[in-house]
Amino acid sequence: MTLKKKQPVVAYFSMEIAVAEDLNNYAGGLGILAGDILKAAADQKFPMVGITLLNKLGYAYSAAKASGRRKDGLKKAFSFRGLKKMSPTVSVQIGNRQVVVGVWKYSLPARSGTTTPVYFLDTDRPENEAADRKLTDELYGGDLEYRLKQEIILGRAGVRMLRALGYNQIKKIHLNEGHGALAAVEFFLNLPPTTFVARLRETRRHCVFTTHTSLPGAQDIFPLAYLLRHQPDFPGDSDKLVKNHQVNFTRVALYFSAYANTVSRKHRPTVAALWPDYRIRAITNGVHLPTWTAPEFQKLYDKYFSGWRFKNNLLHRARKIPLTEIRTAHRLAKRRLLKYVATTSSEKLAENVFTVGFARRLVTYKRPGLLFRDIKQLLMTQARGGQIQIIYAGQAHPRDAAGQKLVGQIRRFKDELSGRIKMVFLEDYDMSTAKLLVAGVDLWLNTPLPPHEASGTSGMKAAANGVPQLSTPDGWWPEAYVKNRTGWTIKEEADGRNNLYALLEKEILPLYYNQPEKWDKLMRSVIGRNASFFNTERVLKQYIKEAYGR
Repeated sequence: MTLKKKQPVVAYFSMEIAVAEDLNNYAGGLGILAGDILKAAADQKFPMVGITLLNKLGYAYSAAKASGRRKDGLKKAFSFRGLKKMSPTVSVQIGNRQVVVGVWKYSLPARSGTTTPVYFLDTDRPENEAADRKLTDELYGGDLEYRLKQEIILGRAGVRMLRALGYNQIKKIHLNEGHGALAAVEFFLNLPPTTFVARLRETRRHCVFTTHTSLPGAQDIFPLAYLLRHQPDFPGDSDKLVKNHQVNFTRVALYFSAYANTVSRKHRPTVAALWPDYRIRAITNGVHLPTWTAPEFQKLYDKYFSGWRFKNNLLHRARKIPLTEIRTAHRLAKRRLLKYVATTSSEKLAENVFTVGFARRLVTYKRPGLLFRDIKQLLMTQARGGQIQIIYAGQAHPRDAAGQKLVGQIRRFKDELSGRIKMVFLEDYDMSTAKLLVAGVDLWLNTPLPPHEASGTSGMKAAANGVPQLSTPDGWWPEAYVKNRTGWTIKEEADGRNNLYALLEKEILPLYYNQPEKWDKLMRSVIGRNASFFNTERVLKQYIKEAYGR
């Protein structure tokens, strides 16, 4: 069954959507989440379409040096595999000229005969000027002007493209972050010319907004005069949209949406305090289990929970799996990870050594250096608790000076530990690497500075493979943590001290090395408690009930 264009659909707008490993046009969690939600829609035969930019030069990757500086460059090789060029084009005004936008289609397969389309907007067309042809090249690239033009294409051209493709019954426009806010503006401006209040009410009825950040630096803010030069029909006379002559696209998305949510319960009060004029709800993120579950665990789930791919909550019966089979599946997944590490780095890691994993976009608030705050203490922890090896992975944008500094710090930590604790830093981090990591490490480390983590999904991917987490109490973790059942929570004092090393030395390492059967029970519990709930099947059902059904 393919999506019928005449039926009401939810249009999911996101600056990035990760649909396949070989399409390197995503940056991290935002795009992976978008792809996972659309995959869940395919699984559940829910009428949804995705709208994003082609981003054919992708996101920046790291080639870090110890100094914190790196070779400048973007991923150049872009695979069009699975993409079908569609015939419709639309044009959108940007400043004093019209930009022609084409589109590519990717069909997400799921149940037999079912596909969910994702549309990738593309301005690399001969009708456009040279600069405009590059507007859908680089994800989060360029300057303020480049970003604004990209968001005009995503929002305004995106809505027009859906109509050109024949989607005439858009039930909801779901804005995944403020990047797509102009989709709501496009919808509003094209309603019949009734009263402003009537058009606003109709727009709000159709729009849903999900916010992933409370950090001002991560929000798109444009001077009103600058925005009007590029979008002269923007309703800039509303004092609800303009503050201090600035237009914040998060504010725009909130204003035009009847339903707005954060992606964890913990983050909701933080965001609500920033936007007291709007009601903010919470729908905690999840991951697409068939994507993130390692082959070894997929075989286990197929054996004991037939149908789990489409009924993820069947995993709550994880106690049916014998511990020996949990242990064997993890050992095989770990072996595959270590084989990959051996081929991509100079380090040969040992299968019988406790392995800590950390992988995510390298930004300051995620604190990738927390484990190394006191190298002497870390070494003492190993001496007292048992041998440790560490795998880090991540990347920073070439224009993100703070992120590049973090890359350099991790390299220096690796050098400092050389000969004492084996550490690998996988710099070219993508979906395929992530799949190996979340299944093959023994412990997933998550160290964001509260209350800045919107949710975090890497630990959920680890949970799909039974890997417990050690985390600060932020994002999704307060909802997922159950003492002695899912992992450990790092407690921090006002002066910055924490019990990370103490937990490793006194609880985690002794449990792993001295009580392997209890460790296997812990892994099984992680599957039953967290994998069964923190998945995009549940997320999609919540959106259908709470946001799309309104």
